[in-house]
Amino acid sequence: MIGKVSRGKRVGGLLRYLYGPGRANEHTDPHMVAAWEDPTALEPPLSAAGRRDFRHLTALLEQPLAALTQSPAKPVWHCSLRTAPGDRRLTDAEWAEIAREAMHRTGLARKGDDAACRWVAVRHADDHIHLVVTLARQDGKPARTSNDFYRLGEAARWAEERFDLTRTAPRDRTASKTATRAEIEKSRRAGRRESPRVVLRREVRAAAARSGTPDEFFSHLTSAGVLVRRRLSPRDPTQVTGYAVALPGDRNRDHQPIWFGGGKLAADLTLPKLRARWGLAPPSPGGRLSAAERDAAWDKAIRAAAQGAADVRRLAATRPSAAADAAHATSDVLISAARVVEGRAGGPLTDAADAYDRAARNLWARPARRSTTGEGLRTAARTLALAGRATNNETAQALRLLASLASLVEAVAQLREVQQRSAQAVAARQAAERLRAAAPSRRTAPARPRARELPHRPQTRRREVSPP
Repeated sequence: MIGKVSRGKRVGGLLRYLYGPGRANEHTDPHMVAAWEDPTALEPPLSAAGRRDFRHLTALLEQPLAALTQSPAKPVWHCSLRTAPGDRRLTDAEWAEIAREAMHRTGLARKGDDAACRWVAVRHADDHIHLVVTLARQDGKPARTSNDFYRLGEAARWAEERFDLTRTAPRDRTASKTATRAEIEKSRRAGRRESPRVVLRREVRAAAARSGTPDEFFSHLTSAGVLVRRRLSPRDPTQVTGYAVALPGDRNRDHQPIWFGGGKLAADLTLPKLRARWGLAPPSPGGRLSAAERDAAWDKAIRAAAQGAADVRRLAATRPSAAADAAHATSDVLISAARVVEGRAGGPLTDAADAYDRAARNLWARPARRSTTGEGLRTAARTLALAGRATNNETAQALRLLASLASLVEAVAQLREVQQRSAQAVAARQAAERLRAAAPSRRTAPARPRARELPHRPQTRRREVSPP
């Protein structure tokens, strides 16, 4: 079950939209299935002309807002809860139970709390409902919405267990930030194969994998053609506390670059998280590597991946939490290998690195304790990145590295299974399958990058936006 939350200003406008025909006449039989009190008494009445009168319901929902000393700028909390394709059709009573559980777990209307927020749940389709809440308690206190996204995820997991629905991945901050529907549609109109958010996340990950300091990181991003904006501390203008990136051609209506902070790309790509990853790594040497140094870089990466696979398998059976750093560092080796073999155009190795992305992260984006295995993998990733694009003479090394990486990623998949992190285990398995499938294409020379299509946004994740 997927839940989406948005905030708005006008409860009346949202109610008219939910009870209306929809943007493409997709709304059928709109009706209330649950509310803070008897929903049958709150259902907006129909006039003789067939139009609903929302004035009474709107007034009741807005009444607690009048008692607040200062009303929030967006006092309407709107949430859609949707089942997955293939799930059975839930009854109104079942949806009502889910709505009450969601309100309880988010803390907006806990069971037995008569002074909680006022809310209604509207159903106008077989597979989803909408919750509408005004953010003011009936005792005159403001409502709290902190961590509502994660608490809503808990309600969704409860509903999946309770009604035997399709299990979805937990909201544990291991997933990357997905491109919004607007970003995807804009990219299609512009003829881009991928959205700017996806491209920027890949460029940031590649730059982070080959860097050891913030200055190196920003330099690599600039060299890749990415716009970089550093955020400076207000107390010490010489201290960089964060950053944002943008693509040169991605601009808003005012022709200004559209910036993405590191945290908007992935939870582990903020500058503090990157600094913790780099630790006290020495600066990268300048200049091109000699032939002997290139051979050494390949051998170092192959040995590090093989050793990493052995260490992760050993730790998975004894101390699973100790393998977290190695699992995260594996992502660096994957993205560096993909860049060396395929370049920025991408291909099967880049696909494998993208697929593995979720498997790398620790729960809730907590930094892993640094380990010898993780440090070895990160050092190998940096050294390999310095080698630049692989040549035809290095095909044998590429094949050996590919085999070692596949074994390493499979070890991480086993680790995640032991830890009962199904979404991360699936991500690692998918990456390993791509690595194994890519092996034949490396027999003679690095494969020509194939075209990459813009990913479709799943229907179950569609977000309905309240009308203005």
